[in-house]
Amino acid sequence: MNAPSPALEVVLASDNAGKLAEFGAILGAAGIRMHPQGELGVAPAEEPHLTFVENALAKARHASRQTGLPALADDSGLCVPALGNAPGVFSARWSAIAGGVHSDAANNARLVTQLQAHDDRRACFVAVLVLVRHAEDPVPFIAQGLWHGEILAQPRGARGFGYDPLFYVPALGCTAAELSPADKNRHSHRGRALRRLLQELQDDSLLDGGLHIQDHSRNPS
Repeated sequence: MNAPSPALEVVLASDNAGKLAEFGAILGAAGIRMHPQGELGVAPAEEPHLTFVENALAKARHASRQTGLPALADDSGLCVPALGNAPGVFSARWSAIAGGVHSDAANNARLVTQLQAHDDRRACFVAVLVLVRHAEDPVPFIAQGLWHGEILAQPRGARGFGYDPLFYVPALGCTAAELSPADKNRHSHRGRALRRLLQELQDDSLLDGGLHIQDHSRNPS
């Protein structure tokens, strides 16, 4: 895939190490320079909404407002039909909101416990990405990626993060945590959403239609 034009410099509205690695690999290959928001002194935004897209948009606008840069944000999580599509937008803090420990291990343990009484083990990772050219951008780029699988009763694999050790992909015969970083980016919800977003950015007419993404690769004249 060719790099978008003009070259982009964006702030990523996340400090999650796993997400940073995944974003960095794909965006870097596309010629987009990424700055994690913490590197620029941006505190995390509130995520009060009940949908992925609303939370992603809030985070992107917050990061852009604080830095003056175009901003990319994602909101992602695991949806399990047997649990009414929980944990959903609360995936990262699912244990904590129930009074437990705020950690991946605690979230995974709660998921296993909640599914013990269910035969339906289907699950879907969801990622919604929002890129704003500036904080008040009225037409942000939005892309969604889905990754279908099922939940195991025991974790497998030491890679990845979050629910990856429990997320089994029958078509691949392994969990997300057993995939190499490159293979995970090839198949994952976040990788799919990023590729769709990059495809949108290839359309120069969208970039130049009076809503210019500033090119920070050059010094201003």
